[in-house]
Amino acid sequence: MWLATGCTDMRKGWNGLALQVQEVLKRDPHGGHLFIFRGRRSDAVKVIWHDGQGMCLFSKKLEKGRFVWPSTVDGAVSLTAGQLGYLLEGVDWRLPQRTWKPEAAG
Repeated sequence: MWLATGCTDMRKGWNGLALQVQEVLKRDPHGGHLFIFRGRRSDAVKVIWHDGQGMCLFSKKLEKGRFVWPSTVDGAVSLTAGQLGYLLEGVDWRLPQRTWKPEAAG
């Protein structure tokens, strides 16, 4: 899973986003990876993914809050499935805090 840093024009469809994956991120949009893009206002994301049969486009717009994004302008950041889950919930995925601490075995 790759998070495209910076802002993306949310009017782009899967063709425009796939082209951005190729030209800006220097990756293959048909390789089976998820690519996540954020809009300028930080309240919308689009995800493209090639499932082996065709290109899929998913989008989400938060009614309240903003998506947390890295401050780098160009490039991509690799995410785990857990981090993507946090991101899509509007949680700061870079440093999530546990709500409990494991106790030492005694």
